[in-house]
Amino acid sequence: MQASARIPARIVAGQRLLAVRSLPSRARPVLAQTQQKRYMQNGAQTDRDTITRLLYSIGTKREVERHLRIFSSSSHPSQPAKFAVIKVGGAVLNDLDELALSLSFLYRVGLYPVILHGAGPQLNDIMESEGLVPDYIDGIRVTDAKTLGVARRVFMEENLKLVAALEKLGTRARPITSGVFTGDYLDKEKYGLVGKITKIDKRPIEAAIRAGALPILTSLAESSEGQILNVNADIAAGELAKELEPMKIVFLNDKGGLFHGVTGEKLDVINLDEEYDQLMKEPWVKYGTKLKLREFKEVLDHLPRSSSVAVISADGLQKELFTDSGAGTLIRRGYKLFKHDSIEGIGADRFRQVVHDRDPEVLSGFSSVTQVLNNLGKTPYTIYGDEPLDVVAVVSHPPGEIPIMTKLLSSRQGALNNIIDNVFDKIKKDHKKLFWTARTDDEAVPRQWHWERAEGSFTRNGKSLFWYGVSKVEEVEQAVKTFEKNDRIERVYLPVGPSAKNAPAPASVPSGKREYSTLARKAFGPKANPFFRVGRRGYASSAASTESSAASAAKTGGEQPKRVALIGARGYTGSALVKLLGGHPGLELAKVSSRALKGFELEGYTNRAGKPVVYENLSVEDIEKLEENGEIDAWVLALPNGLGARYVGAIEKGRAKASSSTRANNGKGGVIVDLSADYRFKSLPQSPFAGADAEGAPEEWVYGLPELYGRQTVQDATRVSNPGCYATSAQLMLAPLVEAGLIDPASAPTIFGLSGYSGAGTVTIDPETPGGPPRSAAKVTGESLGGGVKGYALTDHIHEREIGWHLAKLNKESGLQKEKGVAFVPTVAPWFSGILMTASVPLSKQVSAKNVHELFQGKYEGEKLVNVFSLNEKENKEKGRVGGVVPMLGDIEGKQGWSVGGFGVHSAGKRVVLVGGLDNLLKGAATQCLQNVNLALGLDEFAGIPVEEK
Repeated sequence: MQASARIPARIVAGQRLLAVRSLPSRARPVLAQTQQKRYMQNGAQTDRDTITRLLYSIGTKREVERHLRIFSSSSHPSQPAKFAVIKVGGAVLNDLDELALSLSFLYRVGLYPVILHGAGPQLNDIMESEGLVPDYIDGIRVTDAKTLGVARRVFMEENLKLVAALEKLGTRARPITSGVFTGDYLDKEKYGLVGKITKIDKRPIEAAIRAGALPILTSLAESSEGQILNVNADIAAGELAKELEPMKIVFLNDKGGLFHGVTGEKLDVINLDEEYDQLMKEPWVKYGTKLKLREFKEVLDHLPRSSSVAVISADGLQKELFTDSGAGTLIRRGYKLFKHDSIEGIGADRFRQVVHDRDPEVLSGFSSVTQVLNNLGKTPYTIYGDEPLDVVAVVSHPPGEIPIMTKLLSSRQGALNNIIDNVFDKIKKDHKKLFWTARTDDEAVPRQWHWERAEGSFTRNGKSLFWYGVSKVEEVEQAVKTFEKNDRIERVYLPVGPSAKNAPAPASVPSGKREYSTLARKAFGPKANPFFRVGRRGYASSAASTESSAASAAKTGGEQPKRVALIGARGYTGSALVKLLGGHPGLELAKVSSRALKGFELEGYTNRAGKPVVYENLSVEDIEKLEENGEIDAWVLALPNGLGARYVGAIEKGRAKASSSTRANNGKGGVIVDLSADYRFKSLPQSPFAGADAEGAPEEWVYGLPELYGRQTVQDATRVSNPGCYATSAQLMLAPLVEAGLIDPASAPTIFGLSGYSGAGTVTIDPETPGGPPRSAAKVTGESLGGGVKGYALTDHIHEREIGWHLAKLNKESGLQKEKGVAFVPTVAPWFSGILMTASVPLSKQVSAKNVHELFQGKYEGEKLVNVFSLNEKENKEKGRVGGVVPMLGDIEGKQGWSVGGFGVHSAGKRVVLVGGLDNLLKGAATQCLQNVNLALGLDEFAGIPVEEK
């Protein structure tokens, strides 16, 4: 694995702990001594990375790491008990091993819940064995002195059993059976020694956490006179939550949630603000259910809206806490929504403040609050949002035109609590068709969120256009023309490419997000219940393999080839990779997935059994099953930016389900090589495509440029991010100068790139023959350029940041400082493939052309896919290099490697000009991908790559 950048420690429970992101062991700082001792008690759980990765089997990395980050930030040495209060029902204590494992898991990732347990079933068993008959009034156990004596003994025994089970797992735990709750008699004459809590001393709890131990409490209180009182554990947990104000209050029971009184189905979410009054009138809500709901509401009314109650079983605790879909029943106050036809409905000043604080266009200086307000009144509009204005959306809807959501402004709280989903669902209810735009660098609402809710989209000049309810490209184009004509959107979206239509998940497959039950509710039996939504869980079987292992092995002389799945195989890069795989001695293309080409044969490729490969439209369930069964050794994702996360998540889930004996690739599991920009950044908060949070993409993604950043890291990896085409050439061009510290820190290198139009991507056009497969065509053609060139993304191109970010790691003193280190201008040219780049690099000291040339020769000596041109034109001509000392298109188009030449040094000796180039479909994509696949699978790096003689 590639060494990670240093990650600062965080403070939890008064100790310095590692940030929750995964780290290679060699990059991990030394833990505090007390923490080391704790982890050493159980060798099976000493590796913090492994513990964190286990969570990825229950949800996507992004949602798991987001929840970990949120929960971790809730604790502070001054108030270390802010994470969660967990009330453990007595029935749950009967499965002590499962409970201890779940609680230990939280402890291993640095989270310290406050645990309070009951012991009702155990107490009843003991009383029965001793001939005591329990007596209840109004559901409350009448407690006399003898009953209290038994209760104290049972509570102590159960408390110590739980502490012992946790300590056995290497999890420090501290029994706290007194000193926290002060109480008074609830009604001495009626209930006896039953108490109500009047005061809570949280000091023993916080002291335990600061000492690195989980506090384990019983629900016994003491009166001011020292009398022990029995307190209902649910009520004690609620009072404890009011005092500590944790983010989560968890009630563990043996059922795993609350259930509908008529259908018996588990309830997913209850939003009290919206539903409580009507819910309490439902005839099936009675007795214990009504009492619990009343208690939950009473607790949550005292807490911040970010707090919530979860009713869950012990084995579902991780899924409930660390995924968006959850596992049990979530109870929260919720947010009442509004919609108004003018800003006066919410208050003009409040609206202005939201725009000022959150609007990306205003924050970036492209617009002003006044301009936003002026534009607002040009058409009829509706403002949607919630009462605290954590989310505000504006929909413009002039008569006769498709509505446009012109603003979607969310606070951090709105995103974390899924209020944004609730507001969007309300908009969908009102509008059957909708268009909206979003900046690709919007951190508040990542592009992935938009993509998951749209039926189509495309991106241009750093902005994306999304829509739903429109199925034909022609209708999209006509709508956009109307929008631009009426000045409703910017004039940047024409001509409209084909729909990047987003296939919705099957109805049985959960979205991964909790939906508000007040919207789009699911029916319960013959009648819809308007208050609850049942969580949906669905699975699908995978498609069969294209050939048997035996047949495959027979074709390779008894050695089974490695199996590759290509997801998104329709475009030019996919075609180039298929061609390379056709000549690979140790790889076989087992699966190709393309929604547009489903059912058609893959042209130009046959497998080792002599059979064609047929395109499939693999679902995430198919992919998960293939990985679980060990049927794929390498997954290649050739998808547009932002579309790969769901497939990565499916592969990870499949890998987690598989045993070490069934995983592909000798137990390593299927290697992922992603060709998009989603995972190219380690800690840079600009990675919008992968939906990354402030810390950027997951750390275990390795950046696969072997010539610069090492081969061993790729060989050890299971996830490899393939560099961009421009970025590959630019990094190879600047790397020797960076490593030598020759770049002037006061000036940024300037790189001008000319790319063939294949780099602009493809569109799908209808087949010329009815029933034939759709075919790909270039989005931009040489004819459309009129023989000239066209600049695009003139500033802030994603490759600009990619170049500077990765090169800065080679030499931190080089003056090349991450994303600010390079000025890059991309341009599309009227040839099909091939990138030519010219770099003008200011130098920190005087050098000669010979010095620079020798630097490059030394750096790339022995690299099979790097060609360093000679300073002698004749020598280059003798080697067939058509450009002399400077690479030209004929030197790179259709070639597997990268070439560099020029080495022109300014007369002052402090600026060098280089010319480099590669084929954007080969070394810029497919060839480099194959290098990474080979390395990650333990094959020869250049297997299947026709390496040319230099």
